[in-house]
Amino acid sequence: MVATQKVEPTEEQSRALVEESRVSGWDKPSFCKELFLGRFQLDLVHPYPSPPAAETAEAAKFLAELATFCETVDGSLIEREERIPDEYIRGFAELGCFGLKIPPEYGGLGLSQVSYNKALMLIGSVHASLGALMSAHQSIGVPEPLKLAGTPEQKAEFLPRCARGAISAFLLTEPDVGSDPARMASSAVPIEGGSAYELNGVKLWTTNGVVAELLVVMARVPKSDGHRGGISAFIVEAAAPGVTVERRNRFMGLRGIENGVTRMHNVRVPKENLVGREGDGLKIALTTLNAGRLAIPALCAAASKWSLKIAREWSAERVQWGRPVGKHASVAAKLSFIAATTYAQEAVLDLSGQMADEGRNDIRIEAALAKLWASEMSCRIADELVQIRGGRGYETADSLKARGERAVPAEQLLRDLRINRIFEGSSEIMRLLVAREASDAHVVAAGDLVNAKAPTSAKAKSAVKASGFYVKWMPQLVAGKGQLPTSYSEFDSLATHLRFVERSSRKLARSMLYGMARWQAKLEYRQGFLGRIVDIGAELFAMSAVIVRAQSQRAGDPAEGDTAFELAEAFCEQATLRVENLFAALWQNTDDLDGRIAESVLDGRYEWLEQGVLDQSEGTGPWISEWEPGASTEENLSRPFLPPTK
Repeated sequence: MVATQKVEPTEEQSRALVEESRVSGWDKPSFCKELFLGRFQLDLVHPYPSPPAAETAEAAKFLAELATFCETVDGSLIEREERIPDEYIRGFAELGCFGLKIPPEYGGLGLSQVSYNKALMLIGSVHASLGALMSAHQSIGVPEPLKLAGTPEQKAEFLPRCARGAISAFLLTEPDVGSDPARMASSAVPIEGGSAYELNGVKLWTTNGVVAELLVVMARVPKSDGHRGGISAFIVEAAAPGVTVERRNRFMGLRGIENGVTRMHNVRVPKENLVGREGDGLKIALTTLNAGRLAIPALCAAASKWSLKIAREWSAERVQWGRPVGKHASVAAKLSFIAATTYAQEAVLDLSGQMADEGRNDIRIEAALAKLWASEMSCRIADELVQIRGGRGYETADSLKARGERAVPAEQLLRDLRINRIFEGSSEIMRLLVAREASDAHVVAAGDLVNAKAPTSAKAKSAVKASGFYVKWMPQLVAGKGQLPTSYSEFDSLATHLRFVERSSRKLARSMLYGMARWQAKLEYRQGFLGRIVDIGAELFAMSAVIVRAQSQRAGDPAEGDTAFELAEAFCEQATLRVENLFAALWQNTDDLDGRIAESVLDGRYEWLEQGVLDQSEGTGPWISEWEPGASTEENLSRPFLPPTK
């Protein structure tokens, strides 16, 4: 039996792998990178970019056809049966939905990122599982990695199949591997003189993996003579001998998602199916996610738009104490938050999407912030919707329908949206990722000054190098346009909010500098501090997107623009309060206390507090038993959950 070995890297090795795999350098400007450095470069996002008219018109035709088909798809059927019917899949395939972003020369529709986002919004509004199916196939499945790093031969072989409806999946996570890829145990050993690889390993939470025809598999190639080695990406036929789908997982939401556990036992993969070079797998995955992450804010924006519609209708028709509930202050505040934040979500989504299409800017931070912020805000919106509808918000749509009321799946929305704070990088990991990118200028300038293990001599050299950067940079943080009462006057009533963003950008950069001075190399462990820094940046990015979008709408349609200004004003006022609270919490918080309490929890000092309840969980741990090739599938699946052998 071939068993993969559990990998136990040191913390330093894990960090080194991630650092090596991230995109280094900044060949293009980045609005958010500059924002974190205290340089508010409005010209990078203003005027608010928009797609060419011809492209918009062409996309509109497809979106109209897609909307017509989506009206025939019953989301409640997917929810009840916990699967997407085959006829729905065929219908989407016939429309070309599995090739939305695939270039026309390979049989796809070749939609822009902006139009792709709009298509996902339509599809996801029918049922969240459909959005997950399409985005996993297209944003992180076979098409995107091949577009990024595939050879002409690979594109010609696989992209037409994907465009026709061959579902693809992305296999990275393992039972012991989440956000730390250095622990990856799946192996790809060169065989047959290097003409092929033999894959072994187990992959967990394989979205689309249960029904996929093609897989993108990340596995570790051992270093050897003639082989660079490292985590690598492979295109694998799901029907290949040795590939086994062990089970289909079930979740609190996304009831129709085809997500499972996939085991590979001595799977032969020809060397022609290696994407990029050996060792480039993680870099390909991370780069793919730069634009791929925008699928999640698209789905979040769709959910928020629906929430606004339902909240508006219910709050207007439901009367309590002689008035519609929407006119009571407590509900009115929720409606204002939902409307303003929905407007902001679409502004951030469209801005990021168009920036991705134009290719003028590096959007790795923008895409990450869009994913982080939209996933957090949409969950808040859904929660407020449930609260506005009260008991009807908590009741299932089927139950409401059974007793003659409108079947509004508000509780389902709350369940479905929750995964977006975990998908494609949890909110906690996203904050660390953005913090690393936002501090890149400091890392480059300071070098060994922020390396705890660097010798004193190296730190001294870095200090000399860093002084040149900080002598030029720090004076820029003292004053700016945000202090001039007449600046940004072309934005009318929104000018005051742009001035706030500019001032806050410089304050954010100063705060980061203070944090570096205070904690130095230990700053990376101050995750509470870094998380708040990132959240401030996300709010400032959203405020900027909202303001330039409202200005653009007013220029194109004064009547619509006036209502857009109202929403922009409300959002900026709300966001300003959040930003000010986050700034205060940078220095006044319970982070150290929380750390001490957590240590005591882990040490078991409070186990007495757990007494008085029953533990209904079963099993001994998160591990999947070793797969026995000679046994039947049923026998293997019946084996107990045990730690893997070493």
